[in-house]
Amino acid sequence: MKRTWLKWMPALAVPVLIASVAVAVPVAANAAVNLPTKTPSQVLALAAGEKVTALSGTLSQTSNFGLPEIPTTGADASAGSAIELLTGSHTARIFVDGSTKQRVQVLDTMAERDMVRNGSEVWLYDSKKKTAAHSTLAAGATSPPLTEGSIPTPDEFASKFLSSVDSTTVVSLGDDLRVAGRTAYNLVLTPKAGETLIGSVSIAVDSETGLPLSVEVFARSQEAPAFRVGFSTLDLGTPDASLFTFTPPAGVTVMTKTPKAQAPQTETPRNDTAKPTVSGTGWDAIVALPAGKNTARATSSPLFAQLTTSVTGGRLLRTSLINVLLTDDGRVFAGSVPLAKLQTAAAAAAATK
Repeated sequence: MKRTWLKWMPALAVPVLIASVAVAVPVAANAAVNLPTKTPSQVLALAAGEKVTALSGTLSQTSNFGLPEIPTTGADASAGSAIELLTGSHTARIFVDGSTKQRVQVLDTMAERDMVRNGSEVWLYDSKKKTAAHSTLAAGATSPPLTEGSIPTPDEFASKFLSSVDSTTVVSLGDDLRVAGRTAYNLVLTPKAGETLIGSVSIAVDSETGLPLSVEVFARSQEAPAFRVGFSTLDLGTPDASLFTFTPPAGVTVMTKTPKAQAPQTETPRNDTAKPTVSGTGWDAIVALPAGKNTARATSSPLFAQLTTSVTGGRLLRTSLINVLLTDDGRVFAGSVPLAKLQTAAAAAAATK
């Protein structure tokens, strides 16, 4: 697999050092589905040709990384909010009409958070904090995420795997599925690497449109998915236009934000030393993060000692899907590999200084 697969790791590596929670939600059994026979290559092509531009649906996300439950009250509770949507079980409603009309409504306990885009106008609303931020996007800009993260759509998450399929991956088909009332091919990506913690990735590809309906990532050590995101309801009709109009409720504090100008992709970063680096290739690759404010914030969390164990050279956050080593000098090494490979990478990096 190419390094595209690794793009989500830096975003996950440091936050999971400070909090996580494991809540497994069983997936309802599917009635028997028998679709016309296709080869794995044909299903890959079906997904690559997906052109759905409008939909309404409900998304569910579950995570079961095998970590202890974090506090919901007291001094440690705030640490969990930083990665709230990367852990546990969460639900969101999503509405899309083309590339410039989108609404994502994340349903929290007794609260909700919304991202509403209508053309260049964007609102970010948090009912718990009673705040709403308004901004105007520059031409061609993408919609921003919710302020504390958002549930990825199956399409977004699947693209990170599908764009990276190469000789390190076995592509096969499992039993046909029914997801959100729609029939789907079960595309299975299995690493050839023997030491990776990832057992397989299953992508439910809509048999009619090629739209990914769900993605499940399985760890070698678990029968249930370590991470799953998928539609529980889905309508491919055009949503009502009123859904993309937002008016702040009474009593909400409204802020106006000016989006930062996006640097051209060809521009060279000013501080290369702050960039994550990658060692190894494919499913065995390791992402390294230099010591800095994020790692210092992680170690200062009251939950740090609770969620990590002391190992040679630092402390380890061990999960079923990804291991994170924070060295004694503040560097972070993360990958879907055993601890020994992280320690070897850390020693090699230190030797080159």
